[in-house]
Amino acid sequence: MINRSETIIEAKALAFSYPGGEAGSSPALSGINLSIHRGEYVALLGPNGSGKTTLLKLFNALLAPSDGEVRVEGISTVEEENIPRIRRTCGMIFQNPDNQLVATTVEEDIAFGLENLALPSAEIRQRVEDVARILGLEALLRQQPHLLSGGEKQRVAIAGVLAMQPGCILMDEPTAMLDPAGRRDVIDTVRRLNSEQGIAVVHVTHFPGEAAFADRVIILSQGCLIRQGTPQEILTDLNLLHDLGLQGTTAVELAALLREDGFLLPPKLLNSRELVNSLCSLELIS
Repeated sequence: MINRSETIIEAKALAFSYPGGEAGSSPALSGINLSIHRGEYVALLGPNGSGKTTLLKLFNALLAPSDGEVRVEGISTVEEENIPRIRRTCGMIFQNPDNQLVATTVEEDIAFGLENLALPSAEIRQRVEDVARILGLEALLRQQPHLLSGGEKQRVAIAGVLAMQPGCILMDEPTAMLDPAGRRDVIDTVRRLNSEQGIAVVHVTHFPGEAAFADRVIILSQGCLIRQGTPQEILTDLNLLHDLGLQGTTAVELAALLREDGFLLPPKLLNSRELVNSLCSLELIS
């Protein structure tokens, strides 16, 4: 049973500056105080250069804080002996799946991280079979990864992380290079892992429709956390989003245009179903 009140990642007064930056330049991140809970799905939004990817790398101990701290399951990310455990707990999925696929077959790729842990062969085989079944990859285990579609490659990358039995998956725009079908495939997979297995997700995305599936949306700008709340609270605040060069969901943007044309639509409509239902109600009333 997942204790959703339990913190899995905690950042306190977190700051980071890249070495070699110009004198007087702003840090990549500054003053971040944030907790991620077990089983939570968090979406990170923000303009380019706002610090989203940097934050994920700090969570995964790929970077060490310039100031403040990050703790994963209560242990510090700056102590070198903690790094293997942190990276098993917080698995990272990158934008380009080709950067994570290292073996000659899908089966070998899923097993790669487990072999580095020197687990018994029988346990490795069992874990590979289990995650292949969960992600619908059984028929692809003997395939060469470079022959797969973009969505299939990302599922293989997710399988490699899932085989490590993480408590959290960190995703850095995992659908940015995919077509719409591949995007749906990956997002449906991650949502299922979150809901059925209680794996926490921290998802950097530029697509507001993907952020709409989260439990919480966090907005970063110029290295600072400026707003957080439910998808309905954040993604329907078009003044906030547009000021940052971001968009709401298609339904939110369309609803705003319809209101300008005199349609008396309720506030906080987030998705297409809500918008259609509201328009149908207006038609019935008129």
